[in-house]
Amino acid sequence: MKVLQINKYFYRKGGADTVFFNTMRMLEERGHEVVPFALRNEKNLRSDYEQYFVPYPELGESSLGEKVRRAPSFVYNRRAAAMLEKLLKAERPDIAHVHLMFNSLSVSILPVLRKYGIPVVMTVHDYRLICPAYLFTDGNGRICERCKTGNYYNCILRRCSKGRLFNSLMLASDSYFRRYIIKPIDYVDRFIFVSRFAMEKHIEFSAKYAGKSEVLPNFTPLLPCAAVAKGDYCLYIGRISEEKGIPTLVEAVKGSGIQLRVAGTGPLLESLRRQSPPNVEFTGHKSGDELYDYIRRARFVVVPSECYENNPMSVIEAMTLGTPVIGSRIGGIPELIEDGLNGYLFEPGSPRDLRLTLDKALSMPADKYDTLRREAQTFARANFGEEAYYRKLITLYNNTILNYNE
Repeated sequence: MKVLQINKYFYRKGGADTVFFNTMRMLEERGHEVVPFALRNEKNLRSDYEQYFVPYPELGESSLGEKVRRAPSFVYNRRAAAMLEKLLKAERPDIAHVHLMFNSLSVSILPVLRKYGIPVVMTVHDYRLICPAYLFTDGNGRICERCKTGNYYNCILRRCSKGRLFNSLMLASDSYFRRYIIKPIDYVDRFIFVSRFAMEKHIEFSAKYAGKSEVLPNFTPLLPCAAVAKGDYCLYIGRISEEKGIPTLVEAVKGSGIQLRVAGTGPLLESLRRQSPPNVEFTGHKSGDELYDYIRRARFVVVPSECYENNPMSVIEAMTLGTPVIGSRIGGIPELIEDGLNGYLFEPGSPRDLRLTLDKALSMPADKYDTLRREAQTFARANFGEEAYYRKLITLYNNTILNYNE
């Protein structure tokens, strides 16, 4: 089978990009031909198809003037549509699998795929289909569902894009365009949701999703689980930003003997570094074997999110490596953690409840902790294994192609 894999980034920027690259590798190793389509970027990995990649700046790093100039292509990128058409004429894939496309490739690519008779599946990594700012949080970081009825002007009024007015205006404009002009629900044949919570949230917004969706959680490759001595620290991995609950986590460990390591970068890094107590260490960005070693040696990985998390790779990777997770009771996280069996849950945004949970988890007897580790690893390997994921994905591809051609 020849599979077109579409993603905004062709380098590992976040969890969705990790899934994108993992999926390509998994398919290639099993004999399928994979054709990528993405943006051009100096950070990109090498590709035989980069001649078809789309030149487009990272708008988050662009000046206001550049954003104004690029606003039309933010909503509808004619260059992306033209480059994709060239690729389709040359390669003729059997199916297209979309990951991230908004803010760059845009929905312009969907009519092109339809024109050439290419069935489309889409992994829904965030909430951008129904929330302009994709996190269900307003400009102050509070959970917000005011756009539920299609009133996307709320994104502008509340500056939901990190408090920035123009960015919020662009996001709202894009959502209105997708609501009234090119509707992804009409062009995507099958939506893959990585958590039941996310699927049900989309169905709440539009019943049309109910007949075109299924849940298939992310997978992680079988990671080497060398026996290592556990350290005395808890670990946070990921973006250091308000919605991820990092201020709550730092507040929870203040005045305690709990050693916390924070691996990642983000807008709150410097301010938190200055304000944090000595028992909090900011390690910067970690990846690959170095990151896996940090995870293996941690007593717990902590996921303190205060937004609707979907299917966090940090939870899946930690469990796979035999490190239990303490996570907030929000979004798709409770689907992964059974409280007291393979990890612990706490109330999001509550430093007090997180502190109590940390104290309980770190004071458990060694035999109980070993049981917790084994349960976490067993759960991860049973639910997020690569081979099971592959079988389900190929079945989904084949059924989508079959139904498209009927």
